[in-house]
Parts: sequence; C-alpha cells; structure tokens
Amino acid sequence: MQLSSTSFFKRPYFSLKTELFAGLTTSLALVPEVVAFSLLAGVSPLSGLYTACIIALITALIGGRPGMISGAAGATAIVIVSLVATHGVEYLFIAVILMGLIQVLVGVFKLGKFIRLVPHPVMFGFVNGLAIVIAMTQLEQFKWEPLPGQKEWLSGTALYTMLGLVAATMLLIKFLPKVTKSIPAALLAILGLSLLVHFSPIETRLVGDLASIKGGLPQFHLPLAPLTLETLYIVLPYALIMAGVGLIESLLTLTLVDEITETRGNGNKECVAQGVANMTTGFFGGMGGCAMIGQSLINLKTGGRTRLSGVMAALSLLAFILFFSSYIERIPMAAVVGLMFMVAIGTFEWASLKVFRKVPTHDVLVMVVVTLTTVLLHNLALAVLVGVIISALVFAWQNAKMIRARKHVDARGKKHYAIYGPLFFASTTAFGQKFDPQNDPDEIIIDFSESRIVDHSALDALQKISARYEKLGKRVFIQNVDPSSKILLQKADQLLTLHYLEDAANFRARTAENEKSLV
Repeated sequence: MQLSSTSFFKRPYFSLKTELFAGLTTSLALVPEVVAFSLLAGVSPLSGLYTACIIALITALIGGRPGMISGAAGATAIVIVSLVATHGVEYLFIAVILMGLIQVLVGVFKLGKFIRLVPHPVMFGFVNGLAIVIAMTQLEQFKWEPLPGQKEWLSGTALYTMLGLVAATMLLIKFLPKVTKSIPAALLAILGLSLLVHFSPIETRLVGDLASIKGGLPQFHLPLAPLTLETLYIVLPYALIMAGVGLIESLLTLTLVDEITETRGNGNKECVAQGVANMTTGFFGGMGGCAMIGQSLINLKTGGRTRLSGVMAALSLLAFILFFSSYIERIPMAAVVGLMFMVAIGTFEWASLKVFRKVPTHDVLVMVVVTLTTVLLHNLALAVLVGVIISALVFAWQNAKMIRARKHVDARGKKHYAIYGPLFFASTTAFGQKFDPQNDPDEIIIDFSESRIVDHSALDALQKISARYEKLGKRVFIQNVDPSSKILLQKADQLLTLHYLEDAANFRARTAENEKSLV
C-alpha cells in the first residue's frame, strides 16, 4: 500500500529542535483526548494522564517503532467501561496487569508477525475508518450541556465562535509551513489561538472545562481487589480483549508508520514494550492503553522520527500535570479540534478512492466493510478481524474454483488424473467429482505435480477416493507429491490406506529427509 501522504511526512535528517517540538506538540494534543477517554471509561482524568505518561515513556524507550506514540487510547477505554461500572477500578488495575503479561508473552513467542495476515484492503479500510472516527469524535465539542446528562448542539454566537476558531487553526496549520518551518505549525497554531482567546473577550470552551489535570507524581499502588480465582474469572475476559485490541491497533499503527516513514519497525519488540508498559501502569493506578494513531500522526507531521520525540511527549505530559496544569487548561478546545481535523484529513487515504473499478470487487467490498465497521462500532479490532475473515473466505472460494483434473489413459490401460490447483477444505467436493470409479480401469494414477495437499480435509478426500475404488476392486496410486505434502501424508500414514508409485519405505525415508531440509 503506497500512502499518498508519504512525502508530506518524510524528513530524512535528525534535528534535536524538531524532535523536541514534535514531542511537545503531541503532548498538547494528548491532554484533551486522554481526559475524554478517561471520562468515557469511568476513571479519573489523572488516571488516564498517568497512563499516557507511563506508556508513552516506556514504549518510546524500548518499543519497536521510534516515532510512534502510545497512551490511554479509546480502543481500550471502550472495552473497560462495563468492568469499571460493575466491579470498580481495583478490578481494572488487575485486568491491566494481566493484559500486559499477555502482550509480553505474545512478543516473546514472536506472534506479532501475524499482522502480516492483514491484507492491503483491510489496511485501507482501517486507515479511512479511523480518519472518519477521529473527525466524528471531535463533533462532541460542538455540543453543550444545558442540564447534566443532556447535550444539545451549539447555536448562535457560540457555534460561530467555535467554527471560526477551528477554521483559523486549520488554516494556520496548513499555511504556516510556507512562512516558517523552524517551529511546527501545529504548535504555533495552538499557542496563537490560546493567546488570542486569553487576551480577547472571546468566550469558548477550554481544556480545563473538561476536567482538572493538576496532580503529583504517579504513586505505586497494589490493586485492592481479592486475588482469587473468582477475580481471575472476572478480569480474564477483559484482559484478553484489551490485550488483543491493544496489539492489533499498535501493530497496525506500526505498519502505517513504517509505510509513511519508509522504515521498518519491530513488531515483536513493540508487543513486549506494550506489555511492559501496561503491566507498569497497572501498578500505578492506570487504565491501560496502546498505540494512538492520531497522536502518532501528529508526531510524524510535526517532524518526530526518533525515540526522543516520544520521550519528550511523555515528559511534557508529566510536566503539565506537575507544573503547568493551569496553562494547559486554558488551551481552547477549538484549537485541539482543528488540529485533530487536520490529522483526520492527513490520515484518510485519498488514493484509495481511485482504486474503485481498478481492483477486484471483493477488495473494494472488504475496504468498505472495514471502514463502516470502524465508523459504526468504533471497534478497530473487530473491524480488522471482519476484514481478514472476509478476505480469507474470498481467497478460499477463489482457490476452491481453481481445482482441475486433466485425464488420459496410457498405453498400459492405466488412467491418469493430473490435478491442478490446491487441494484443501474448500476444494475437496469439486475434487471428488472429477473421478469416475464405475467406468475407470482397474488402476488409476493421481498426479500432484501441479497441486498441493494442504490440510486434513484434503487427506480425507484422498482416503474417500481410494475407498470408493477399493470397493470396486480397483487401486489408486499417487505420484509427484511435493515435499510439504509428503510430510503431511507421512504424519497421517497410520490413518490412510493410500498407495504410492514408489516403495513405501523409500517414501518414508525421503519424507524424513524433506522434513529435515524444511526445518
């Protein structure tokens, strides 16, 4: 997948100032998002901010993808809502620790490579859906609460003020780089809008209106929930889902950053880092998290490429909590909304709109389904899983139709079936229909020169064909089986009554040699 915005994010040299400014800008965008996700999950905003500090710092230091930003993400926040509501935050802390342990094990056993199974159409759908979700979540800032729990859209002067400030932020981010590139445009836009609102009579919502972010250093905290099997039964399902969601979003974000920067990260190393970070935050009253694609793109957009930008983002966030909370709380939400809108525009893969009618219909379908699932359910892991399943089913169906058999009778009266296409669960029915036991001669030969025996269903299909001929007093021979298929046949030898056009002992010896060479 070639991203249309790749050149926009490229920066082939290291600049200390740029890295520091990128981390600072990213941390400013982290604050309102993390506060919002914390309130969504039902935990205190400080819990979410501490989570973002710890996870961002650890993943920046030991993660497998420099330049990627992790924190208290919405994907994990959505999962834990019911756990916090029904059992409280102490059970959440245990779930987060267990989540981290699972992620570490995934990395240690090098299971992160399975992200390669995600097809390009799924990536397109994931990126586009995420861009739409990022933009849609900002619409909440265009509402107000006349009464607790009752939200209405802004109107009149309040709406025009919000729209004007958002538009001003977007224009500054768009055109400031043409004036100067010494300071990231996003940071200048946020500072400029903050000064404008502070020194003018403009009234608009500020970051501090969401919640206070003032606090001290995170404190070590052992979860107070009872360490019993009952607790494990309660938290384990949440931990598994959080670990899966977190790793899927992190590894997909890693892949996206790889393509944007044209470099390569280490997925398994990132899995371990995410796990260590979540285990740590669980012992400091954190809510758990993963890679944050929006903030990662802000970091890239403002020039962050190394671990330094991620460390700077984490330390800046901690400094905001300790020393500068009163200043951060005065940032207009309109400035943050404008920044996130620009991120959404940059995230959306506009080139994907050009592939319609130029790629197979099922690829377009997968892309659209993943996008809609992401937008409608706000569940990135489910969207990716649905896309992969559809792609796998389409692949299986297409390969099932590829099975062919070329037939001929040789001079000795033996009938040959030359099989073309893979023999696996989806093609076994069509495979069985190729044969004619009633009218075939006493001996037939099935040639697998252009085919492969893939799975147990294929072995079962061969056994059934052989049995059909055996009932009629006829014999089936197999020849020209490839090494991987031979290993499969050899392992199932006791279950099968197949005949080969070579000595059985020789066949097993050759299979053992093939197995050693493959290992």
